[in-house]
Amino acid sequence: MANNAEIQRRRTFAIISHPDAGKTTLTEKLLLFGGAIHVAGAVKSNKIKKTATSDWMEIEKQRGISVATSVMGFEYEGYKINILDTPGHQDFAEDTYRTLTAVDSVIIVVDVAKGVEMQTRKLMEVCRMRNTPVIIFVNKLDREGRDPFDILDELEAELKINVRPLSWPIGIGARFKGVYNIFENTLDLFTPDKQRVSERVEIEDVNDARVDEAIGETDAEKLREDLDLIEGVYPEFDEAEYLAGKTAPVFFGSALNTFGVKELLDCFVKIAPSPRPVVTEERTVNPDEDAFSGFIFKIHANMDPNHRSCIAFLKICSGKFERNAVYKHIRTGKPLKFSAPTAFMAQKKSVVDEAFPGDIVGLPDTGNFKIGDTVTGGEMLHFKGLPSFSPEMFKYIENTDPMKSKQLEKGIQQLMDEGVAQLFTNTFNGRKIIGTVGQLQFEVIQYRLLHEYGAACRWEPISLYKACWIESDDKDALEAFKKRKHQFMAVDRQGRDVFMADSNYVLQMARNDFPKITFHFTSEF
Repeated sequence: MANNAEIQRRRTFAIISHPDAGKTTLTEKLLLFGGAIHVAGAVKSNKIKKTATSDWMEIEKQRGISVATSVMGFEYEGYKINILDTPGHQDFAEDTYRTLTAVDSVIIVVDVAKGVEMQTRKLMEVCRMRNTPVIIFVNKLDREGRDPFDILDELEAELKINVRPLSWPIGIGARFKGVYNIFENTLDLFTPDKQRVSERVEIEDVNDARVDEAIGETDAEKLREDLDLIEGVYPEFDEAEYLAGKTAPVFFGSALNTFGVKELLDCFVKIAPSPRPVVTEERTVNPDEDAFSGFIFKIHANMDPNHRSCIAFLKICSGKFERNAVYKHIRTGKPLKFSAPTAFMAQKKSVVDEAFPGDIVGLPDTGNFKIGDTVTGGEMLHFKGLPSFSPEMFKYIENTDPMKSKQLEKGIQQLMDEGVAQLFTNTFNGRKIIGTVGQLQFEVIQYRLLHEYGAACRWEPISLYKACWIESDDKDALEAFKKRKHQFMAVDRQGRDVFMADSNYVLQMARNDFPKITFHFTSEF
């Protein structure tokens, strides 16, 4: 129980949204307030040579999108904050789903002009499955957009969650003058500046004469009317409802102009949950237990391109993690000792001597770990809910430089360990097939193989509908199936049998003709 004070000051959360809503920009500004960086980078800009801290991969800088989840930790007013900035693009959704298993709360970013988009809805479903508390940040108020009340109605209807505004915009687009902070009863005036925080006007409440002086009588009158309407329509903010994942507080601002972000952060550290209990197959693990436990939710190759190193991201669930202590790797039963565990600031790493529940620690990985692995002080525990989904797009991968076949082999293995895609080997002709959930992943794999491993590859088309893992208690039936379908059989990296169906019709026929075979569409069975 000695770690209780450390646990209470931890806040581990993910920032999620549709692409281009301003997620990475918001992350930058939170880091700016935490003193973790001194100049915020631009995600897309030719003038500013500094790119966003969380988009550190070369391909991310070029495309202006996030393709991998970044982890950043910093101190803010006595709290230890761990941010996970996730990819918004749906081709990398699997990385985001896995990340949501490792956080205690979520901030969803919504573009005021576009409102709720498809990817936001999907991610909200994952949060709902786990009852993860959600705060919504409505971004880009310095641009023309929709009426704030319309946005609130849409959030409730589309995300199926009650909302409660805790700040309110004064005007929008060219008429945007600032934000009234309902949570703390303060008025913040807007000045467009990407590096500096706007000024705060000290007031007693919204009826203070200083409000009229600051924003003009017309806007002050409208603000008072809006606030009366909010009080009438929306119930009082209830922290317990938020923590249960039933109510989402809403903040308004402009992340690019560093506006409304501090209000969000100040409220967030006060109301967001500290690390919560985690369910394993055996029992529920509480953060304040003395025994150490944690799970691997992500593996990243080549964080430092000079060293070809893999890093496994460990979320600590209970106890205290210590450098050089011996821990047990549950899947293999091996004892492991870590002499250089690291804390993250995106790509920059620093060695940590100890870490507490809620923290994310990077462990050097020489091929020991897979996504979903459990590490404990000795107890047999298995954390749940990190599946690999059946891919939807397939291509043959071919080596274009026979002199670099070793580098290609190593590159493919490490990138597959990250979970960016899945590798199948066709047992009929021995060719390697890569399966992904989106077209963009093929480009990312090709780019990273070339730039991080010096291995050039090309893609060849293959017409496949789905990969299904198959098993059967009847050995003869399994052999008969593999013989009949030998051209469509492959093995995954664990050596399990996979049936590569080339159409829905073929898959349905196979299921009808071979009733003793079980077909699985995720790799966890």
